[in-house]
Amino acid sequence: MSTIQTNTVDPALLATMNGTNNSTSSGKSSIQDAQNNFMTMLVTQMKNQDPLNPMDNAQITSQLAQLSTVTGINQLNTSVNTLTSSFQTSQNLQAAGMIGHTVLAPGNGISLTSGKAIYGVSLPMNADAVSVQVTNSSGQVVRTINVGALSQGNNNLSWDGKTDSGATAPDGSYTFSVAASSAGKKIATTSLEFGSVSSVSATSSGVKLNLANLGQVNMSDVIQIF
Repeated sequence: MSTIQTNTVDPALLATMNGTNNSTSSGKSSIQDAQNNFMTMLVTQMKNQDPLNPMDNAQITSQLAQLSTVTGINQLNTSVNTLTSSFQTSQNLQAAGMIGHTVLAPGNGISLTSGKAIYGVSLPMNADAVSVQVTNSSGQVVRTINVGALSQGNNNLSWDGKTDSGATAPDGSYTFSVAASSAGKKIATTSLEFGSVSSVSATSSGVKLNLANLGQVNMSDVIQIF
């Protein structure tokens, strides 16, 4: 009579059950097949064991525990994937509801419409001197605005569309930069842009909002919705 003494699970079988064996398709059916193969192997071991040196209960329990652990991991992975898919669907629906709304998010874009534009800046502390430079698509500074003092936090600002020469700038997309200081020391600033959500996009890096004339921003970066 042949003797089979095996105290551990076949590595190839574990690989199959973990979904790491490239030669076996993943999915519920492959997991069930692996479980059936595992039990067949275990029963074969018990049938062909040496009567004078049989497997003890600890060996059997150990192999069954390995089967239970691998099965549990696969079930957990399936549950996580289901939750992730559900979360993404919910986020897409939430983002779709923002179409037509104006949002405030980090960015340096500014859209001039009918001679009016709004933008913002976030400050980590009070600033006694703040200035803004508005630049056109050619990289030329069309307006420098001395804002003056601003408080810590998010500050909403506006541009009347006038250039430094007093002329009215054409409607369109511009960019801006902010410089701020307190007691003569430069402080960090975060530019904030206002934009109307025209559509949403589901990407590999998450849901993005497409702002009219300003491009894309991450939904997670939105500071305020109007």
